[in-house]
Amino acid sequence: MADVNATTRLLKRASEGGDSAVARLYPLVYEELRRHAEDLFRAERPNHTLQPTALVNEAFLRLVGGERITWNSRAHFFAIAARVMRRVLIDYARRVDGPEHPGQRRRVTLDDAERTTGIRNVDCLDLEKALEALAVHDHRKERVVELRFFGGLSVEQVAHVLEISKTTVEEDWRFSRAWLSERLHDGNDD
Repeated sequence: MADVNATTRLLKRASEGGDSAVARLYPLVYEELRRHAEDLFRAERPNHTLQPTALVNEAFLRLVGGERITWNSRAHFFAIAARVMRRVLIDYARRVDGPEHPGQRRRVTLDDAERTTGIRNVDCLDLEKALEALAVHDHRKERVVELRFFGGLSVEQVAHVLEISKTTVEEDWRFSRAWLSERLHDGNDD
């Protein structure tokens, strides 16, 4: 638990503008961010131009290089990291899907370990549209998916971040996986 406490202390110092805290924070969060980025890229082609290390580096720069965020805890940091990693992946997919790169849209696999939705090889932009539609119906469920899929947070961590019970997270996760599976399978993202 010393690592968690050290990370939380550094996050609070980084929130206050401590550049040395930011420099010391990176090695404490890097491995976990990298492991999760590797999970996100597991289904990618080997010569993909965006690699897990680049995703982690870009996400970390956005996390600490932009506006000051008051980090409440390590779980809060990884929750925001989930959103930032999602944005980096979506921004990349949109660039790749541009007119100069037709037919090269980035595809993701949603059936890694517990994150399975029953759908294989889903287009990243289709997933984003489906998540946006889910958010219209129930923002909390969209956040549960974002934290679990893009952030790699456990049920317990999601419950802590969203301040809801583990049972509610599990129910939201089950519902959302089924909803996304149906939505993405049907190709209906309205």
